[in-house]
Amino acid sequence: MRDKDLHIVYQIVANACRFLLAGVFIFSGFVKAIDPLGSQYKIQDYLSAFGLSSWVPFFLPLLGGITLSCVEFFVGVCLLFGVRRSLATTLALLLMLFMTPLTLYLALFDPVADCGCFGDAWVLTNWETFGKNLVLLLAAIVAFRKRRLLIRFISRKMEWLVSLYTLIFVFALSFYCLNGLPVLDFRPYKVGVNIKEAMSIPEGAKPDVYDYTYVMEKDGEEREFTLDNYPDSTWTLVERKAVLKEKGYEPPIQDFLLTDSQTGEDITDEVLSDEGYTFLLIAHRIEEADDSNIDLINEVYDYSVEHGYKFYCLTSSPEDLIELWRDRTGAEYPFCQVDDIALKTVIRSNPGLMLIKGGTILNKWSDGDIPDEYALTDRLENLPIGQPAVNNDLHTVGYVCLWFIVPLLLVLGVDLLVVRRMERKAKKRRQDMMEEKK
Repeated sequence: MRDKDLHIVYQIVANACRFLLAGVFIFSGFVKAIDPLGSQYKIQDYLSAFGLSSWVPFFLPLLGGITLSCVEFFVGVCLLFGVRRSLATTLALLLMLFMTPLTLYLALFDPVADCGCFGDAWVLTNWETFGKNLVLLLAAIVAFRKRRLLIRFISRKMEWLVSLYTLIFVFALSFYCLNGLPVLDFRPYKVGVNIKEAMSIPEGAKPDVYDYTYVMEKDGEEREFTLDNYPDSTWTLVERKAVLKEKGYEPPIQDFLLTDSQTGEDITDEVLSDEGYTFLLIAHRIEEADDSNIDLINEVYDYSVEHGYKFYCLTSSPEDLIELWRDRTGAEYPFCQVDDIALKTVIRSNPGLMLIKGGTILNKWSDGDIPDEYALTDRLENLPIGQPAVNNDLHTVGYVCLWFIVPLLLVLGVDLLVVRRMERKAKKRRQDMMEEKK
């Protein structure tokens, strides 16, 4: 093969690897950026699994999650446009050199359920994640070694603007979602979901399939049997072992169980079957909840009492900490204890407010967006907030993309029509001067 042909092959392969990495890093960085608290919780899971949670300052997981999302998004955009090629390919390679061995460890020993690479948008098993990272590692090696062959779409004079705007955009998106709620909700507690239905197994769904092994004992001897060679009644059963052979249907919601904090009674069905409106104040750790808007919360409770609506506060904190919250805030509403992880999944705000009716989620608000007296002017049946919120994910994605893509298209236009045109004219002048000297 001639050198020219070989060069073309290398260029095609290098740019294919570059676009693969760009797509994955942009997607991974974006889904982390819109859910910074989710990234924080996942990093805390890692720290707990490795016994490091007590060594790390409380703010570091959140800061680390935001930083990681920004780095991934930045690397992806740089690779997409072919700018900062040395920096982008080096960062991509370093990330994959770190993540690939880590995900191999996760696959072998399973300390956390999933790596959280794509947040809740796309959950992979640990082995799937390791396989994905092997492919990305190979792509990162190729892109790094052949970085000079990556086609540039933005000139050097304008690449600083692309880099700067990318960082500003992804940081702004992260802090916007941190201050409110994620602009896209990939969790099972989306607005419009009926919690009770999401907890049930539909008729005809495939159940889990297990292989059973029986440890039997006779005359001091223990042996293992299966159903195919199960022994006679002279053997005594010691232990039955079950090994999952084939995974069946798994309900999206499994751990949303409400226990009255004072009586210990399970009131899950009572709350989810109520055909009236019910406000649920979510504070996964009541001792860590922000009480700066407690007056608004108390006003919503007074409003619910006035109009005959139910109101509960859901927390995983014990009764003594609940009592401290009552003393500090004057809370009069009843409390229910719920699994901490479930509450973190329900809403990314501590506290946050959710409105349900007949078990269906109608609306969710962060601590800073709780409806006030100007929104609660009538019964919920007559107000917009009492109707199911309309969330169009495609519309939201399009809106976010416009904020990012339109400015970059303007930069690209200026680059093509102004900067490169000036460069061509300057090059032509230099050539004319060289010819005159000759």
